[in-house]
Amino acid sequence: MVMQKLSERDRASRIASCHAILENVPNNAVVLSSDEAHFHLSGYVNKQNFRYRAENNPRQLHERPLHSQHVTVWCAVADFGIIGPYFFDEEGRTVTVTSQRYVHVLNNFLKPKPNEIGNPVVWYQQDGATAHTERQSMEVLRQMFPGRLISLRGSMPWPARSPDLAACDFFLWGYLKSKVYKNKPRTTDELKAAIRHEIAEIPQEMTTRVMHNFRLPTADMIDEEVSDCGDMK
Repeated sequence: MVMQKLSERDRASRIASCHAILENVPNNAVVLSSDEAHFHLSGYVNKQNFRYRAENNPRQLHERPLHSQHVTVWCAVADFGIIGPYFFDEEGRTVTVTSQRYVHVLNNFLKPKPNEIGNPVVWYQQDGATAHTERQSMEVLRQMFPGRLISLRGSMPWPARSPDLAACDFFLWGYLKSKVYKNKPRTTDELKAAIRHEIAEIPQEMTTRVMHNFRLPTADMIDEEVSDCGDMK
């Protein structure tokens, strides 16, 4: 998505969030970085997951198929691997992500997972999408992750317009899309199967490195802030 240049207010909120994460989330904590993405059967890339920042609107046209068949996928990246995929569909038809459907994912798909991996203390990160932050979603999340929710309106803030800081955006979706379309799936069932296969093939060493890098942008941003303060002296 083509977006306006980040403002100084955006920059300040991003740095404040980075400080909060580095100061409050232990280095050995399990962080689940979660999100959804569309995978179109045509191979069309959803511009929501690939963003470019510019000071002015470039007035560029982006051609895309009309009514392209697609699947909507939820995943969470952690140092031990990927939780997911979960497909938002009903009776074989892709549906919109609503708060009610998101709560279903949390209660019926995500909630049992910590027990499967040894019941660690888990922090949960999500962006500020409406389905994520509506009242019923937040009530469930606060119960599941008391004091450990990294989110708009969570126990720790997540800054708006920051896909570059989230593991699904800076790693998972681009990596998967580079893999799943190689064999040109012809149906949504084949597309789902390809997504499941490629996620299963991601080695734990890769996700461990990804979640290590989850902290690096925050540290880099704080280093930049310190450098800027030094320049002002």
